[in-house]
Amino acid sequence: MYSIGIDLGGTNIAVGLCDGNHKLIDKISAPTGAGRSPSLIVKDMAALSKKLVERNRLSLSDLSSIGIASPGTVDAENGVIEYSNNISMKNFPIVKEFKKHIDMDNIKVANDANAAALGEAIAGCGKGARGLVMITLGTGVGGGVVIDGKIYTGTVNSAGAELGHTVIVSRGRQCTCGRRGCFEAYSSATALIRMTEEKIEEVKLLGIESSLISEAESEGRVSGRTAFNAAKLGDRYAREIVDGYIYYLADGITNMINIFQPEIVAIGGGVSGEGDNLLVPLRELVDRAQYTRDSKKKAKLVIATLGNDAGIIGAAAL
Repeated sequence: MYSIGIDLGGTNIAVGLCDGNHKLIDKISAPTGAGRSPSLIVKDMAALSKKLVERNRLSLSDLSSIGIASPGTVDAENGVIEYSNNISMKNFPIVKEFKKHIDMDNIKVANDANAAALGEAIAGCGKGARGLVMITLGTGVGGGVVIDGKIYTGTVNSAGAELGHTVIVSRGRQCTCGRRGCFEAYSSATALIRMTEEKIEEVKLLGIESSLISEAESEGRVSGRTAFNAAKLGDRYAREIVDGYIYYLADGITNMINIFQPEIVAIGGGVSGEGDNLLVPLRELVDRAQYTRDSKKKAKLVIATLGNDAGIIGAAAL
């Protein structure tokens, strides 16, 4: 049997066909049109699913399930998107609406970050592990917790997905959630960009030459890569940013390890593209700081391997 995974994003709807071994066979996508009504978005999700099935010379009867990964707070048990800012859904019965177009019993929904964590746990860097925590470093800090092959969501369905809203600096920087000092305010790609912009302003005011400035100019903007690229060129100011960023990231990850004690901590999102430049110093800090540092059995810190397909594969496996 096959399954369909739908990754609903603010920009695109990505739909994938997976086999019984969680292997992604084919995928298709289309713009979300996030300003439209949720019902029209769901109609397109179903249409893309049908198109993908037909393209692979299958029928809907060949599907064992369809899974939907959505941003926001998700009531998985009742198939409802409680709130999603990016696609303007509030208490929207997405599974019920989807069944108007494809009437199947086994249709599930989960938060997109949680679905991505499940994808990595069953088919990516955490395959075979009993416990995985995923940290996604993008616009915010998202994530997911998978225990014995199941997503841990807590009582209000947002556990794991909101790992970024744990405080690592008491009374620190303002976070978008309303608190101060959140993991997200220091370890997201957005935070890294802000730190880089602040340092560029500082060196410009002091009249200091820095590769930070030239790297930003060559890119045409300040990005999450700017400080890392300048640090590789030996720029001391860029090195300060990168070291500080990794220090904060290590604090947040250590907290997750101390709480969940997973076998695998997977790092995804745009910043994870730095690979060993991020991972090597990060491992050193986390190894020293985690409570179980003297244990023979410790969490393994790795880069996520499925990329943008993680959410599709995880949704298909729901």
